[in-house]
Amino acid sequence: MLDELVSARPERDHTRHHSFGELKEHALQIVRDAVALLEGKASAEEVEDYRRFIGSLMDRVARRHEEQGTAISDKEQAAIGEITVALGASGDASS
Repeated sequence: MLDELVSARPERDHTRHHSFGELKEHALQIVRDAVALLEGKASAEEVEDYRRFIGSLMDRVARRHEEQGTAISDKEQAAIGEITVALGASGDASS
């Protein structure tokens, strides 16, 4: 199932947002909706695999560029935390 998700071409969302906060909340809602969909159709193990995949992806993207000598900036860490909460995962997103 995870292979299907990764290989599927994403749909483009042409929604216009009036603020950064609105854009961020929309993106977090998409994450919550994706997890809810998986929870209804996939096994618990597959849902956890998806959470780990997204967590690993976030960590790798955040570490691609050092900011002020830090592998993951405070803003990146905050974003990772918000996405981790939206995923319904607990603990460290990079594990």
